[in-house]
Amino acid sequence: MDISTTGNALDFGNLTVARHSLGAASSSTRALFGGGASTTNVIDYVEMTTAGDASDFGDLTVARKNLRGASSATRALFAAGNGYLNVIDYVTIASAGNATDFGDRTVSVMDISSWASPTKSFFAGGDTGAGYSNVIDYVTTATTGNASDWGDLLEGLRWSAGASNSTRGIIAGGFSTAGGGTTRDTIQYVSTASAGNATDFGDLLAGQYGMGGTTSSTRAVFGGGVSSNVIQYVTIASTGNATDFGDLSVARGGSEYLSATSSAHGGLS
Repeated sequence: MDISTTGNALDFGNLTVARHSLGAASSSTRALFGGGASTTNVIDYVEMTTAGDASDFGDLTVARKNLRGASSATRALFAAGNGYLNVIDYVTIASAGNATDFGDRTVSVMDISSWASPTKSFFAGGDTGAGYSNVIDYVTTATTGNASDWGDLLEGLRWSAGASNSTRGIIAGGFSTAGGGTTRDTIQYVSTASAGNATDFGDLLAGQYGMGGTTSSTRAVFGGGVSSNVIQYVTIASTGNATDFGDLSVARGGSEYLSATSSAHGGLS
């Protein structure tokens, strides 16, 4: 789909292995998809400008699902995973090969959200096994090392979706332990330049979790969720409620969540 317009998603191709709950990351030309159920270490890639099936890129350091990805123009990072992992891996997007250990997150979790600025990668929330985390941490994408604390989400969440441009990270939806378990319609945001806690942005069209999130420089787009094919968007620089964008080709997401990534040309889910 073209993020600058609205409309329904189109079929792009297939992964090398059918799976869900994987991490996605991209440069302006190439999209990578790592891990996923049933607990694989496979990293696939596609060339963004040419529709077609994915090719094998290499392997993660640890086979896992329930992870998320983030990227700069040159590096893709994959963080967390089932088994409540703190692992962060990285690859160089332009060169196929196996992932290398980057460092560790400040918390051991799965089902996180993620986003990135041109220089930093952010990871937030997730299931710790003893509850849901509200922690936002970050790394400098061009280096290696352990993550540092950035701030907190409005509450502990799992299965939320992240998206960003160079100045703001947007976190949408998710599942909370409040009231015995609640699906959230909350959209929140943080600055990618100044450490601090998340602030309320607006609301999704309805409460949802397990969406995929992706962006252009001006729009954050969230698709899917529990039994949903809905795509919705917000304008990153402002605040306010989401607007309908169109539909995915197939309803998907939820606890077996959808991942998405984008270049200047459009988004892949």
